[in-house]
Amino acid sequence: MKTLIKNAKILNEENCKTGSLLIENDTIKKIIWGELKEDIIADQIIDADDKTLMPGVIDDQVHFREPGLTHKGDIHSESRAAVAGGITSYMEMPNTLPQAVTQEELQKKYDIAAESSIANYSFHMGATNENLDEVLKTDKKNVCGVKVFMGSSTGNMLVDNPETLTEIFSNCELIISSHCEDEATVKGNTAGYKDKFGKDIPFKYHPEIRSAEACYKSSSKAAELAHKTGARLHILHLSSAKEMEIFSNKLPLSEKKVTGEACIHHMWFTDKDYDKKGAFIKWNPAIKYEEDREAIREAVNNNTIDVIATDHAPHTLEEKSNDYFHAPSGGPLVQHALPAMLEMYHQGIFTLEKIVEKMCHHPAILFEVEKRGFIREGYKADLVLVDLNEEWKVTDSNILYKCGWSPFTGDTFRSKIKATFVNGKIVYDGKNIIEAGFGERLTFDR
Repeated sequence: MKTLIKNAKILNEENCKTGSLLIENDTIKKIIWGELKEDIIADQIIDADDKTLMPGVIDDQVHFREPGLTHKGDIHSESRAAVAGGITSYMEMPNTLPQAVTQEELQKKYDIAAESSIANYSFHMGATNENLDEVLKTDKKNVCGVKVFMGSSTGNMLVDNPETLTEIFSNCELIISSHCEDEATVKGNTAGYKDKFGKDIPFKYHPEIRSAEACYKSSSKAAELAHKTGARLHILHLSSAKEMEIFSNKLPLSEKKVTGEACIHHMWFTDKDYDKKGAFIKWNPAIKYEEDREAIREAVNNNTIDVIATDHAPHTLEEKSNDYFHAPSGGPLVQHALPAMLEMYHQGIFTLEKIVEKMCHHPAILFEVEKRGFIREGYKADLVLVDLNEEWKVTDSNILYKCGWSPFTGDTFRSKIKATFVNGKIVYDGKNIIEAGFGERLTFDR
């Protein structure tokens, strides 16, 4: 099967140049720069008509809720939403039911994805206070990494034993991805606000309860442990200006031992949005203040932060319609992450090149993903075709998440995804999901 995408603006590796792309089966066979002057025989010819072609997004942090929590979402439903949002590969987290904390349970998730995931996939192995032996069995060629919760969140997989943490950091060869919030600080803040408000704590106090202090205390501790042991640490969903002090932009990504991730919601919303959106923007770590949002945006631009992800974590409308203590943290994001980032391009916050670097190239470099994340000859044809000048509005009728809602409902984006290719096949045509087969298990060049 040969597919020709012609007359595109190819956005890749800090360039945006006119060109055409020949795909053979699942692989980029040839890139033709400039105007297409030769006749190329192909089974399918797509005229990009000067639209922007970029590598598929690699999302290094999602929660697709399967197994055990499939009333919120499942691998099939959320991977459909992901490809509609230009995400062609994802790395999913272990806090499902049962938790992926043994090799057997981890493999079960891969088996489910092989039969249901529209996008390419990998799953993190989960660490606990008791499962070091299982963690160390993880195959570094076929598993993206190990997840350590250094702060409790949905599913409560808190690892708080200092000896266990030292053992994990000292012995694990894989990337350790960490959720960092200091448990004692969060508990103390929670008690204080509960004394003041009872169960009816206004959501606007979420960033005071899960505070910048709690984040910095845990993140700095994790970074210190990584430097001490030589572990490869990736700190997820950074949410405060203070945490930027932990990271460096003096080295290329491939040489960094401690890296950081920013998520869309922390770069879009601020505390001013809680009064209107309440539980629908309640995440852990919390969306904080304007100065935190601006610091995160700046850190992305100056390469202090290395990767942009979603932390996609759906809950039902019924679950989210509870009081502060009973409304779970997290929300759906994969379908709207790239459109939101492109909207920030229109606002002058990020360049297109920076968006592709942080959402496509850097996840591939950081996790050493084999032959994905770039538009290169010989690489897998995971691609997104975008019209940068087609407005559309997020409504209930065009949301694909199983939970049926989005924190962006009612917002208008100025860029629209026109096609998504996974392994050379069109899986989204700008309107419909095309279930032309399933994604592949990611492999890693380690």
